Amino acid sequence: MNVEVTKKHDRGDLQYTWLSCKENKMNFRIFILFLSHHVIFITSKIINQNVERSIDLSTQVVRETVKITAEDTEGIPFNAYNAVFHEDLAQHVSFVSAKHTSKKLAMRKMSAGSTNFIITFPEAAPSHVFYIEVIYTSQIKPYPEEIKQADKQFVRYTGPMYFYSAYKTRFQKTQVKLATSNIISYTQVKPYAVSSNKIKYGPFEDIPGHSKELMTVHYENQTPFMSVNRLERTIQVSHWGNIAVEENIYLTHTGAKLKGSFSRYEFQKDGRSGQASVKSYKTVLPASAFGVYYRDTNGNISTSNMNVMKESVELELRPRFPLFGGWKTQYILGYNLPSFEYLFNSDDDYVLRMRVIDHIFDDMIVDEAVVKIILPEGCASIQLIPPYSIRREADTLSYTYLDTFGRPTIVFSKHNMVENHMSDLELKYKFPKILLLQEPILIITFIFIIFLFTVIFKRLDFSIAVHPHKE
Repeated sequence: MNVEVTKKHDRGDLQYTWLSCKENKMNFRIFILFLSHHVIFITSKIINQNVERSIDLSTQVVRETVKITAEDTEGIPFNAYNAVFHEDLAQHVSFVSAKHTSKKLAMRKMSAGSTNFIITFPEAAPSHVFYIEVIYTSQIKPYPEEIKQADKQFVRYTGPMYFYSAYKTRFQKTQVKLATSNIISYTQVKPYAVSSNKIKYGPFEDIPGHSKELMTVHYENQTPFMSVNRLERTIQVSHWGNIAVEENIYLTHTGAKLKGSFSRYEFQKDGRSGQASVKSYKTVLPASAFGVYYRDTNGNISTSNMNVMKESVELELRPRFPLFGGWKTQYILGYNLPSFEYLFNSDDDYVLRMRVIDHIFDDMIVDEAVVKIILPEGCASIQLIPPYSIRREADTLSYTYLDTFGRPTIVFSKHNMVENHMSDLELKYKFPKILLLQEPILIITFIFIIFLFTVIFKRLDFSIAVHPHKE
């Protein structure tokens, strides 16, 4: 085999090389990547032999699942696939994953800010069947943008008509699932069929790579459109058996804005009034949560119901007023957890395993989450292992009762999060167990000083009268 290096690039931990190969009168090009010390091969003759798309538009988030049968037209084995997103959609992508049957496949961006992902397979083969799941946010828009209290909410979705790929697609089918069967309009590209709340497109043949044609669907969607503008989550770890969690949540109804004034009378009289409004929603907490409290700026909110399940604690939250489009609310939710379920140790080495975020409401969107983890005083050699990319802020110190030099506080943030981001983080640190005696010793010392001061104070004479026995 004759091999000729035609292009070579080096970008940090990502190196890739184009090789031209000639053997047995067969000309082909292979894309070789040296990614974190692993060699992967992407041939230039890859095509999508068959693509089956399923797009779920029944809620406020867009869930797209794509089944891909990729193969090399010349039978050359490959163990990597280049998945690419259109530049206009990249900002809406919240979560991406790939799997081969039931096994998750590794995905990695070509570079920071890139819209290209490299999917690697366990073994090289001339053909691979795998799935890509993509979740988009803020891609479904209310249309019209304003409605009256008794009106229905209609929304409009605009997205790619064909699977956007770097490779040619031989055959493709697309199924779009809507919230209701009330469809105002939709893109009509033959062949297509409509059945109840589903639109089926295809099969289409010989679609070139990087196809940018768009589809638009205008339909009724009364599901709650809510976004957490900012989530401030504080996790305070204690080695005395408790982990305290508190969340400060800023919430906005992002559906069609309310036109005109709100009528409480009409809202309670007619059950069809304000169908797109949010009257209540369900938050799911860990099964071991206790000491739950829920309050806003006016104080404790009693309009909440807690149901203790076997695997979770369901908390139904009801704001002081129903939320219509453009309306906002802010509240604090707190609870405690037993540390033995989340904190593990071996001698002076500790590991904390907890979710980055918890379930706030179904089909949630979190625009920005700021997580603060407060460790006990004296922790050192702190190592944070997040389940996905985050923005790490500078570590700080927090002070509370009986602290002397402050508690190490780890702060990080992430934008555009959904339910799929409810994964566990790992926080490793060292803590000398002798420091567990620090606070008890401080308390004992403080009590001893008060006792000693009291004894001395009792024995001192501060009177100005002359006592007979002193004359």
